[in-house]
Amino acid sequence: MNYEEAVAYIEETPKFTTKNSLDHTRECLRRLGNPQEKFKVIHVAGTNGKGSTCAFLTSILREAGYSCGLFTSPHLVKINERFQINEVNIEDETFLKAFERVKALADELVAEGSYHPTYFEMLFLMGMVIFAEAGVDYVTLETGLGGRLDATTAVENPVACVITSISLDHMQFLGNTVREIAGEKAGIIVPGVPVIYDGNDSDAAEVIAAKAKKLGSPAYKVVQDGAKVLGNNKDGIDFSLKDSYYGNASFHIPFIAWYQVMNASLALTAMEVLKDEIPVTMEQLQAGIRNTRWQGRMETILPGVIVDGAHNEDGVRRFVETAERFQEEYPLTLLFSAVSDKDYQDMIHTICSRIRFRKVVTTEVGGYREVPSADLAEIFRKEGCKEVGNSDHIAEAFHMACEAKGEDGMLFCVGSLYLVGEIKALLQK
Repeated sequence: MNYEEAVAYIEETPKFTTKNSLDHTRECLRRLGNPQEKFKVIHVAGTNGKGSTCAFLTSILREAGYSCGLFTSPHLVKINERFQINEVNIEDETFLKAFERVKALADELVAEGSYHPTYFEMLFLMGMVIFAEAGVDYVTLETGLGGRLDATTAVENPVACVITSISLDHMQFLGNTVREIAGEKAGIIVPGVPVIYDGNDSDAAEVIAAKAKKLGSPAYKVVQDGAKVLGNNKDGIDFSLKDSYYGNASFHIPFIAWYQVMNASLALTAMEVLKDEIPVTMEQLQAGIRNTRWQGRMETILPGVIVDGAHNEDGVRRFVETAERFQEEYPLTLLFSAVSDKDYQDMIHTICSRIRFRKVVTTEVGGYREVPSADLAEIFRKEGCKEVGNSDHIAEAFHMACEAKGEDGMLFCVGSLYLVGEIKALLQK
């Protein structure tokens, strides 16, 4: 197979299917020579903020001189984005070589009457092979869905586990309450291995702390009040931590959303916990936070044009908190789309209850899960938005939204990571 055929093969593997057992994944790793044992892992789970926290950790490790692999999902434009080595997406050649090894294993398993690896399992196994062959020191490993049964949990000896914000999402797979979902996410905790977790939701925090105590794992709770915002403008946020280890040190993140302060705080706390194992200077910590780049999360892609992959209740609430701070100074325009298995009516209600827009434009994304742009536009009108336009075609919708933004405004493109990916692909063309 060539690269394009390899990508097509993976994309045709069912994404939402019954997970194989972790024993199956571990057997696959064993047959591949246990590549995950050739580097150290920081394992990250959560509902929102996983990717950003992974990016902060990776940037700090890089500034400290360590070679680092980063495994995340989903990708926005090209599948290679899921595998970074030293903050650079892997080459097509590297992707194909790893695919061929995992595909050969899959063929063996099927011939034996066993299970074919799932979509995510294929990518996870490829990642472990890629990072082992690259000889990286560390891998920042993001879970796919949940934690307890996630393929990434087959890695049994991480140096630390990090659990980010937990809220209601993927409830058909993970449970109907925050406590149930937290239980799934806490499944990444390993006996005796430190866990650093977002403690802002008391229900989630209680579940995680109880699991850590049961397993004898040192637990470190991080809360929003543990950080002090020193300044916030269109270039980012300056903050400090109320922590004796960091003292009066201040940090700058190149993002405008306050929730990124929490993700950065989790990364900094993890580095504090690991300071004896991973020595990092204060200057390297500050540079790592300052130089972090992450796609699709309150990312400025053009002057005054921000894309945000907020696609669930908590993500939208956090988007609104950010946009609210700018609406007094700038007229705001919104480009919105969502997929059918998200509660887009509630998302729209939350947005419209607190933000005033110069214009709203809706469009369609997500293939078989798309919601007609006219239906989304009608919901915005019912929520009180007077200037609403729509187009089934993303390029036309983006052009309409940019025109509405004008020279003096800000445009937020929100509602789905598919939307973010389509816009970034459009700009690359």
